[in-house]
Amino acid sequence: MEEISILYEDKHYLAVFKPAGIVVHPDGKRVEPALTDWIVKNYPEIKGVGEPLMGIDRPGVVHRIDKETSGVLLVAKDQKAYEALKEQFQNRTIQKKYYAFVYGELKDKYGIINRPIGRSKSDFRKWSATRGARGELREAETWYTVVKTDKHASYVLVEPKTGRTHQIRVHFAAINHPIIHDGLYAAGKPKLFGFTRNALHAFSITFTNMEGKEITVEAPLPKDFIEAKNEFGVAEI
Repeated sequence: MEEISILYEDKHYLAVFKPAGIVVHPDGKRVEPALTDWIVKNYPEIKGVGEPLMGIDRPGVVHRIDKETSGVLLVAKDQKAYEALKEQFQNRTIQKKYYAFVYGELKDKYGIINRPIGRSKSDFRKWSATRGARGELREAETWYTVVKTDKHASYVLVEPKTGRTHQIRVHFAAINHPIIHDGLYAAGKPKLFGFTRNALHAFSITFTNMEGKEITVEAPLPKDFIEAKNEFGVAEI
C-alpha cells in the first residue's frame, strides 16, 4: 500500500493523499486502520473537529472517498473551517475531478450521466441508477471526457457535479460501462490492466480557503494507474 502523504496545508486545512485499501473513517462494524487514525496521530488538535456520524468520530472529515479509491481528501483543522467547507459542499461550489478506467468503448468524446440514485433492489450494499431503484431517489449528475477508448476499455476524466455515495461507480454501471475491477458493480468481469482494486482515482479538488482564495490540490497518479496508462498507451493530456 502506498503511504498517506500531505498534498497541501495551511492554518485551517489539510489535503492528504489517501491510498487505495484504507477507509477514511471506521464504520463501527469492523476494526481496521483508518485515515482518521493517521489524522489524530499526526494532528491531535483536530480530534473533536467536525460531526460524528452515528456515534463514530470523524475528526476534520467533511467528505469521503471509497476504501478502494485513491486520491485527494480534504480535512478541516478547526470547527470554523469545517463549517465553511461543509457549506461549500452543500452549495456544490467544490469542484472534483477523477480519473477512471471503465469497461468497453465509449462512443462519444464527452458525456453527461444525469440519473437519480436510490437503493438497489437486489443487494443492500449497492446503490442503483436504473429502473427499480428503491427508497428516496436523489438527483445525481456526472460529466465525463474520454481520454482514450477502444473496444475493451476507456480511460476517462470524470467530474461529479453532485456527491452521492458510490456516484461515479453507480453511474458508469448504469450505462453498462462499470469501473474496471469494481467488485461490487462489475462482478464477474475480466480483470484488466492488473488492477486489484477499483480503477478510480480522485485526482483533484478545488475549494475556497478561509482567506477567500481558490485552491486546487492534485493527487499524483498511483503506481497501478501509471502502469495501466502505459499498458493502454494513454498519451499525456
